[in-house]
Amino acid sequence: MIHPTAIVDPEAELDANVDIGPYSIIAGHVSIGSGTVIGPHAMVEQYTSIGPDCRIYQYASIGAPPQAIKFKGEITYLKIGRGTTVREFVTINRGTEFGGGVTEVGENNLLMAYCHIAHDCKTGRNVILANNATLAGHIIIGDYVTVGGLVAIHQFVKIGDYAYIGGKSAVAKDIPPYVIASGDRAVLYGLNKIGLKRHGFGDNTVKTLKKAYRIIFRIGLTTKEAIQRVQAEVDQIPEVVSLVEFIKSSERGITR
Repeated sequence: MIHPTAIVDPEAELDANVDIGPYSIIAGHVSIGSGTVIGPHAMVEQYTSIGPDCRIYQYASIGAPPQAIKFKGEITYLKIGRGTTVREFVTINRGTEFGGGVTEVGENNLLMAYCHIAHDCKTGRNVILANNATLAGHIIIGDYVTVGGLVAIHQFVKIGDYAYIGGKSAVAKDIPPYVIASGDRAVLYGLNKIGLKRHGFGDNTVKTLKKAYRIIFRIGLTTKEAIQRVQAEVDQIPEVVSLVEFIKSSERGITR
């Protein structure tokens, strides 16, 4: 169903089961999957693909060119996964050629009002960005991450799976998986125990992660020393291995 006041470019590819609200604009080279609803006064620009069962609310700006000085108009892309909700006044930019060419929003994300996702960012599954969360370019966010309201994340930062970032934080370095971080500049406050239990992690897993966390962050060891001790003294369950590998692969440095 396309409202008569909406403008849809003939080169846009819309599934038959898509709703386009009043005064919305769908550019060419856009694809929209079955069951997706585009609200009124929304803008979906070219080279954007939106998966099935998404909901785009009024005044959202989807797929605009990146706010990057080096961008010269090259063809780049935005991909939005199945079941994602984009609330009012959210802005999501396409990628840049020098940054990989693609911005990706994962499945079942909730992007609350006024969020911004800049060029070449990638979010995992079931990510929540609360109101006014701001992602600078080239950020990678893992699965089941929650980012609080008014949070600003620096370029090239990585956020690990199941991490929780408290509101009004400024994140300048990588945040490991399974933790809580908050503050300006953000620091760690322990494991995201409530979040882990809500997502079905057992008591033994949480206990083992807590032991690894203490060795890495609480007793004053260097990163190399801490990793060696974790590998020697802590059960190598998948979550501990994931935590260690995230820290070892960090290029920007880990939030402490």
